[in-house]
Amino acid sequence: MEVNTEQHQGERLVTDHTSGFAVDDVTVGRYAHGFGVTGDGRTFAFRTVRSMLVLEIYREDLDTDVPDAADVVAVAQATVADIDLDDERSVVALVRDLIPQATPVAAAQPRETTTVRAFLGRLSAVIDGI
Repeated sequence: MEVNTEQHQGERLVTDHTSGFAVDDVTVGRYAHGFGVTGDGRTFAFRTVRSMLVLEIYREDLDTDVPDAADVVAVAQATVADIDLDDERSVVALVRDLIPQATPVAAAQPRETTTVRAFLGRLSAVIDGI
């Protein structure tokens, strides 16, 4: 497997040319985090929470730059006790290894509309109609 680091529009881009896996941004250290694209074109984000690295893979038809919990289709996590969080290659390798281990999550249930939310929605419609 060939992993290259390239310059791409002023940002660091770590790409695995054999699988299409790419990390568009990675911050190393105790609070390591970043985001990228899986081999099949889905976006993902990862972050460290205590002693775990948590990976979230988002749905394919994502139309926003900032996904929310409803956009998550799979998650994976692993302990970071055995890797050097200050080494970019170690963090990227762990993320790459976690992608195939990600398990699908149940679809988020739509929230029930509260009375206050319904009132504000109607008030907004009245104001827009003026």
